[in-house]
Amino acid sequence: MNLQKMMKQAQDMQAGMLAKQEELAAEEFEASAGGGKVTVVATGNGDVKSISIDRSVVDPDDTDFLEELVLKGVQDAIAKGKEATAAEMKKLTGGMNLPGM
Repeated sequence: MNLQKMMKQAQDMQAGMLAKQEELAAEEFEASAGGGKVTVVATGNGDVKSISIDRSVVDPDDTDFLEELVLKGVQDAIAKGKEATAAEMKKLTGGMNLPGM
């Protein structure tokens, strides 16, 4: 195989991956906890954009429950973004495990 052609293909793949990573970093992923009582929106790079809390779960005498719901919602939203990113990178690399990608 032509080395120059192979280098060009690698550069094209890298450019495509960078563009997809930027696209996914801006995409928003939503997750809910507590049957929809807490909803979290995060970007593909893990930035939490918003948290919505239903008033019915706000109990000043039981903040532990609310904290658990918020934490679960944040974890799930971030996980969705990571999963989407991993799936897209796998598509772009043809399933090859490339370090740092």
